[in-house]
Amino acid sequence: MTYQFAIFDFDGTLADTAASFMTACNAAARRYGFRELSVEEFQSLRTMGNREIITHLGVPMWKLPQIATFMRRAMVDEAASVCLFPGAADLLRRLKSAGIGIAIVSSNAEEGIRAALGTVAATVDLYECGATLFGKAQHFKRAIRYSGVDASRVLAIGDEARDIEAARKAGVAAGAVSWGYADPAFLQGLRPDRFFGQMDEIASAFGAR
Repeated sequence: MTYQFAIFDFDGTLADTAASFMTACNAAARRYGFRELSVEEFQSLRTMGNREIITHLGVPMWKLPQIATFMRRAMVDEAASVCLFPGAADLLRRLKSAGIGIAIVSSNAEEGIRAALGTVAATVDLYECGATLFGKAQHFKRAIRYSGVDASRVLAIGDEARDIEAARKAGVAAGAVSWGYADPAFLQGLRPDRFFGQMDEIASAFGAR
């Protein structure tokens, strides 16, 4: 299968935002009264799904919208320190040159993502930002409608269990990467349609050179 439209997650997929995310998460913990994370504990969460993480941290579900808004703003403030993973900018350019449509679906604000992407922000056709923790599927569906291609030709690529879950709910193929937040073996156990060990493997899924 050669795909014609790419839906990318941002954090942990295109950009290394682990340090920024941890800073924002701990700031939210202090404000909203859940446990702060050490670096070691943060790493231990890589083998958990999002619902497990929420339970582990003791975050009340009713506070999630407030926490998400707070963290979204905090991540915008951290945008200047965010670096794209090696090869990410080149990948976006290659896909655009090959005529592949590109969407980014993220919980983050569009402003912060564009700032982190810099000049390659223009390669992205659609920004579906501000997705809730468990609401990515709806944003995926909007991206599919925007693409104008059959859902069977869309590949959604992310680094967490919720990205795979959202792709399946939206009826598109799920791709997972090995270099993001979630443990690679944990992600492979969820049986994504495509698993990428390196950034430069992604272009071939779209027939891009």
